[in-house]
Amino acid sequence: MDKRYQVFISSTYQDLQEERQEVMQALLELDCIPSGMELFPAANDDQWTLIKKVIDDSDYYMVIIGGRYGSLGPEGLSFTEMEYRYAVSCGKPVIAFLHKNPGELSANRTEKDPDSFIKLNDFRKMAENKLVKYWTTPFDLGSMVSRSLIRLIKTNPAIGWVRADQVPDESSSKEILRLRKQVEDLEKSLAEARTQAPHGSENLAQGTDELEIEYSFVVKDPETYRRIRYKAEFNTTWNELFSRLAPFMIDESDEQRLFIAINDFISESERKELKKDDDLKEKMLENFKVNESNFQTILIQFRALGLILKSNRQRSLRDKGTYWSLTPYGDEVITKIRAIRRE
Repeated sequence: MDKRYQVFISSTYQDLQEERQEVMQALLELDCIPSGMELFPAANDDQWTLIKKVIDDSDYYMVIIGGRYGSLGPEGLSFTEMEYRYAVSCGKPVIAFLHKNPGELSANRTEKDPDSFIKLNDFRKMAENKLVKYWTTPFDLGSMVSRSLIRLIKTNPAIGWVRADQVPDESSSKEILRLRKQVEDLEKSLAEARTQAPHGSENLAQGTDELEIEYSFVVKDPETYRRIRYKAEFNTTWNELFSRLAPFMIDESDEQRLFIAINDFISESERKELKKDDDLKEKMLENFKVNESNFQTILIQFRALGLILKSNRQRSLRDKGTYWSLTPYGDEVITKIRAIRRE
């Protein structure tokens, strides 16, 4: 659907006519609808009410500040500042364009009244608290408005306006609402499925069920430096093993890092037990390594339990690694396992 955005242009008028013309042209070239106070000179309460309504109807607001503060309203503020304050209070996406060197403007384009000059500087400082750009020439301002508005539309999408013949009729609107409700229901069901164990996984080994992991380690004699690799088995539970690996996959982890994590887990758990053997008591134990087939079975089991999945993040062509991350259900499980409970 072709959408157009209405942009309210606020500024003093007499001294910035050329600049406003450039801004109008830039907005029209972007298929935007420019509006501003030259359409309704602000002089009384009724017209101020109209100005506020137009700001309400606008999608974006921009203010151009040169060397003049402008005519004052009943509260002692210029109408330009009143418009700016109102747009900010309404939560409109606001962008200010300030002359970079207002002191270089000609005398008839600068503020002569000392009080108004002070108010102008205060107004500039207020505008600098929001999104602001600085310009020097009308042409410079026009091109700056084009670039800034394109970015503002991307970062702050607005409702916009469409042609009446492009608005869906009543039957189409009802169908859209029905389909939207259906999508919401499906998304809700999908979200619930992602935070629950897969159907049939209740028949798989998990949780506090024990598993036996085959591994090997190297025994090094500190005197002869002779090295011998032995094989052994390590008993643990699925929860203990998942508790050790899951933190690495909160974002994602490659298989090599998980392989190292299991080896560290085995080393920390088994070293003390192995040292109880008189033949190993004085020896150096190192290079603990899980059996590769066991390692792959562990990953498959966690995947079958719905705890992990392969990461689909985009990578360079040179990166041939396999990466794993937690599923929403896996994240929920590890939170329950490792969260510290109140004593």
